[in-house]
Amino acid sequence: MDAYKRKELITGGFMLAAGIAYLLATMALPRKSFIDAAFVPYVLAIFMCVLGVLQLVFSARKTPAGEAAATVDDKKNEVSEYGTVIKTLALIAVYIATLEPIGFPIVTAVYLYLQFIVLTPHGQKIGHLMYAVISIISAIVIYLIFRQGFDLMLPAGILNI
Repeated sequence: MDAYKRKELITGGFMLAAGIAYLLATMALPRKSFIDAAFVPYVLAIFMCVLGVLQLVFSARKTPAGEAAATVDDKKNEVSEYGTVIKTLALIAVYIATLEPIGFPIVTAVYLYLQFIVLTPHGQKIGHLMYAVISIISAIVIYLIFRQGFDLMLPAGILNI
């Protein structure tokens, strides 16, 4: 087993272990009904477990030919991965800094749009219109879910909704 496959298996194992630990911690929360304060943690714990299992399954099924092709491009992709991580961290910092003064809907839409651009693979064309539409709709839906559904206030900023 080469280092790449081992790393993928370890990642899947840690994700599964974290999901199980989170699920066990969530089970200690008091339940009042089906949808209550513990509902979202249960959903997140289950998703973490499923992702861990999928990571383990897919990393175990990788073929040596696919791994050889992956190792050839590792040096080239390594530099771009660091750039992507740095850009993502910078976007998160700007998002946090501007959330209160500008407001959740606007900042979230802009953040999602820019994050989509950062995460677009280098050889793929950037779909500006699609990214903008998805970002705006997502920001509005998330804001309305928190405001109307959960009765929680998110910073409205300059919109003052």
